[in-house]
Amino acid sequence: MSEVTILAYGAGNVASVRFALERLGAEVRLTADPVEVAAAERLILPGVGAAAYAMSRLHDLQLVEPIRAFRRPLLGVCLGQQLLFDASDEGGGTAMLGLIPGRVTALAPGANLPVPHMGWSRLSQIRDDPLLEGVGDGAYTYFVHGFVCPDGPATLARADYGGPVPAVVRAGNRWGCQFHPERSAAAGARILKNFLELPA
Repeated sequence: MSEVTILAYGAGNVASVRFALERLGAEVRLTADPVEVAAAERLILPGVGAAAYAMSRLHDLQLVEPIRAFRRPLLGVCLGQQLLFDASDEGGGTAMLGLIPGRVTALAPGANLPVPHMGWSRLSQIRDDPLLEGVGDGAYTYFVHGFVCPDGPATLARADYGGPVPAVVRAGNRWGCQFHPERSAAAGARILKNFLELPA
């Protein structure tokens, strides 16, 4: 059985992520202890709400450096993906984890699309990756976000919301999903299963 640790730092949708992983047979640990984070087999960084608040919680709990030093599989979910980047324009500017180059900006999809982007959108895969194995090109996943990561070399898959939305990213052992895999039916379950099967 795969072990996975979820960061329970007060800025994430921990319960739904935990239940989705347990349905896949994972042994799930919840923690905000830096020592336990450093020792984790694989790590999920969930996130909802504002980037500045999330980063303040990570700093207060002394989790920033253990996350930056983590060398086993790490998955950021929704805001958790955005936190992997250098900085965000949200809240007048927020320094983030700096694990993937680039700056998160406000979503500007055009006149006919509301912000936040909320609902189901198709994935368009750019590159093959173990996280996306068995996930069909065009699979639907569920998004809720008002800011968007930069589209660059880290992008594995995009959604289209009046422009490209980097939906899955990777840099080394760090992956991110802008959507909520725990709310994305079969495609999301397959992504979480793939994450659990990545070599630790």
